[in-house]
Amino acid sequence: MSNLRLSLTDKNLIGLPLAHDRPYIARDTDLGGFFVVIGKTSKTFTIQADLHRDDGSRSSIRMAIGEVGEISSRDARLRAKALIGQIGKGEDPRPPKVKKEKPPAPDLCGISITSPDGVPTLGEAWQRFRISHLERKKRAEGTVRGYVDHMERLFADWLERPLSEFGDNPILVTDRHDQITANNGPAIANGAMRSFRSVYNHARKTCKKLPPENPVSAVDWNPEHRKDTAMGVADLPTWFEQLALIQNPIRREFHLFLLLSGSRPEVMKKVRIEDLDLKERVLRLTKPKGGEAKAFDIPLSRAMMECIFRLRRIAPIIYPESGRIFLFPSDAPSGHLSEHKEDRTVLSHWGNDLRQTYRTLAQAAEVSEVDMHLLMNHSLPGVNAGYITRSKLMRDHLRKQQEKLSQFILGSAVGRGRKPSAELSRWLNSTSRVMVEDLMGEHPDLARLKSGSRAALRRLEVQAARVAVHALPTVLIDAPSRRPAAERGRAPR
Repeated sequence: MSNLRLSLTDKNLIGLPLAHDRPYIARDTDLGGFFVVIGKTSKTFTIQADLHRDDGSRSSIRMAIGEVGEISSRDARLRAKALIGQIGKGEDPRPPKVKKEKPPAPDLCGISITSPDGVPTLGEAWQRFRISHLERKKRAEGTVRGYVDHMERLFADWLERPLSEFGDNPILVTDRHDQITANNGPAIANGAMRSFRSVYNHARKTCKKLPPENPVSAVDWNPEHRKDTAMGVADLPTWFEQLALIQNPIRREFHLFLLLSGSRPEVMKKVRIEDLDLKERVLRLTKPKGGEAKAFDIPLSRAMMECIFRLRRIAPIIYPESGRIFLFPSDAPSGHLSEHKEDRTVLSHWGNDLRQTYRTLAQAAEVSEVDMHLLMNHSLPGVNAGYITRSKLMRDHLRKQQEKLSQFILGSAVGRGRKPSAELSRWLNSTSRVMVEDLMGEHPDLARLKSGSRAALRRLEVQAARVAVHALPTVLIDAPSRRPAAERGRAPR
């Protein structure tokens, strides 16, 4: 319906139909600027007038007065006259607008920026990086410890300073790199600068006031060389003979398992019994380097399974509580092996030396490059290799490669016409009964008299178990397959 002009009385307004499509207007014939807006569901008294301001500007003001039926047309007309008169005097009758401030975005990190200009301090940037990048993404514990050591020890005196100060003065960063190099070593200095660089880049994403160029780009990096500590085929016999003389059987099996798996020692120490799937012959590493997102399975060769069987037989005897939780238990507060270092005169290679040896011997055993990436949980190079699904190769192909490599390692140490020592032969072919006899072979008092060396201290770790072993029935010491038939509950054939 088109706009109308009529006297706005209650009687006339009641007869006006509601709009079917667009709203229309009924203007009053007596008072200019007074009208009713008629929509699909309501009729509204409204005024409109021009407001002339002192500065010469002009604006049109339109205000709703009330709904038809809620107030009479007479009252609406009186209110309209008053409002139009007020506007004519240059006054705006509308209530002043209150500017609604946009609520600040919630700080998901829980670390607020205290500076008025929004530039974080190094400490604030570090805490935000730690929460959102390290903890939320479940980075490995070793990775977090490294960042904490760098930021809270080597940059402790910088934590209260604004991050922009370093962006504007890169010489501060280069001087600190030189200082750390002199006091802590070149490798630690480079690592600290890499941590600082990551924190700065993370802060720059949310604070564009920071200089765009990372101040660490001015650092003259120290040269770093990859450690060359792997063993070759010719070194294995001597190393195995040394390993056979390690008194603590848990530590002895730990070093052997590292060599056969190529795993990182810090990850392998924390392996739990529940991570073993002996039926599928795999070991699940739940928190490798890179955190839980990088969790993967290791296929177990026959030699690795024998190593696990020896551990499962002897560990609960030496460590009754932790031996039922961890694969490599100890009496440390954590319950698992915490220190794996040995005297180099006792064992020439350990720790990451064995991981390098694993990779070196794989080359000699002609295991392919792609298979080694999969076995060691390294990212695959190239787009084509990215289509490989690791889990589909676990049961057959990767286990065959692991078996091939284990046989090559053990064959290089004790095979090919070499006659191993009595200690080495006894260990690799021992039952749990033999292992317990070896533990009890030396009197505790004699061991204490020789406790000046690290090897003797390692022997003392199992002294407390010897007394308990004497009280154990044989059925608990030996494996079921090694017991006499009568003890297994069936008559001998």
